[in-house]
Amino acid sequence: MRLQRVVIASSRAASSSGGSKQHRVVMPRGRHRIACAQMTSTADFQHNLQTVTELCKRAKAEACEALFLPEAFARIGATDASYAEPLDGPIVRACCALAKEYGLWMSLGGYAERDGDGRKRFNSHVMIDPLSGEISGDVYRKIHLFDTDAAVGVDGGGMRESDYTRAGTTLASYDTTFGKVGASICYDLRFPDVYQALRFEHEADVICVPSAFTKSTGQAHWEVLLRARAIETQCYVVAAAQAGKHGETRESYGHAMVIDPWGRIVAKMDDPSNEVGIAVAEIDLALVDSIRTQMPLAEHRRRVRAEF
Repeated sequence: MRLQRVVIASSRAASSSGGSKQHRVVMPRGRHRIACAQMTSTADFQHNLQTVTELCKRAKAEACEALFLPEAFARIGATDASYAEPLDGPIVRACCALAKEYGLWMSLGGYAERDGDGRKRFNSHVMIDPLSGEISGDVYRKIHLFDTDAAVGVDGGGMRESDYTRAGTTLASYDTTFGKVGASICYDLRFPDVYQALRFEHEADVICVPSAFTKSTGQAHWEVLLRARAIETQCYVVAAAQAGKHGETRESYGHAMVIDPWGRIVAKMDDPSNEVGIAVAEIDLALVDSIRTQMPLAEHRRRVRAEF
């Protein structure tokens, strides 16, 4: 039997998906402060937006260049496409205004983007440029959907994200003032090919993993997978997270953290399970370069094709 391969397309240029044209940003290979958020979203966007606004204020007060938000930062809990919005809808417009007001690159970790036919939606990541207050580059639409019998809610039970979400097919990365940032979302974390492509094809320095990991899967696998992705790509990994109870039936693991390209945790929440706030980290691009020089994986890497 021959193993079937799924090929994930990669795109570096701006597409017709709705993202603005990507512009080249000068990236000094030095140190940059970023904020990795943890929050407890509800189904109420206005309530969540107040939290995001407070997180922006904290990030600005900490002299950060960027704020990374978790998956489902705008709403959590609904399992249909009725509340999905287009890229120019209220969710993205509100975040564009905040990015410009506070002078922050904003990684919108994953929100329900309206699909064309309205039957399903995408789980989409957007990067906002603080200078223009507009979407920078391509939209990343989550490729790997969480269909599992693993316990999700407070009382257990599974989840089938594909029932109401359409999978994306294309990776995305962004030129920012603090390096090339590659995008992934939550369940993507279990598929190393995504991160290999972001590192070796997109040449990422930083990879974001905005998530709403379940408590059971988070306790078992969250940190070890994040550290593995950082080590094998020699990238900073920024893992914004949902935390705590979102209602009667859903609970997230939390433990938002930032990991350096040597696999060390360099920032994490003081109260990893329930705290709403930011973990502030320094992105040192000179460290990225140094580690890659000392251990040149890009030169040593060999393409291996296994056939069965």
